[in-house]
Amino acid sequence: MTVPDLTPVRRFVGRDHGLASVSIVRADGTPHASLVNAGVLEHPLTGRPVVGYVTYGPVKLRSLRERPATSILWRAGWEWIGVDGRSGLIGPDDPADGIDAEGLRLLLRAVFTGAGGTHDDWDAYDRVMREERRVAVLIEPERVYGTYS
Repeated sequence: MTVPDLTPVRRFVGRDHGLASVSIVRADGTPHASLVNAGVLEHPLTGRPVVGYVTYGPVKLRSLRERPATSILWRAGWEWIGVDGRSGLIGPDDPADGIDAEGLRLLLRAVFTGAGGTHDDWDAYDRVMREERRVAVLIEPERVYGTYS
């Protein structure tokens, strides 16, 4: 399978602060949508471009572990771009080989900056991410589509 090119997504993300709607599947098969800041970054283990966002919350994480199918969409005016794929998790309860606490700290920062985020106090950011047990959600792209130019 050919991996879709995320270059147009990377260009599009900055048009509205990385704000995106992400949809996953609940246990009963119904969709669940939420608003996140998301962007493109290189996967810390494979180096391939992926879409990433940061989350926490036991229900969403359980859903993603059991049903990783994900759709994410950014919009700016009447243009939009979407990515469908499968989510993988890296976090305190979702370890990955080669990603220790320092690696997770840097990954959460990379996701945040990939979505266009900046921070005046990275130490405070790191502390909050650690205390809230935040998790990096990395979407392996299977399809890119939209009305983007």
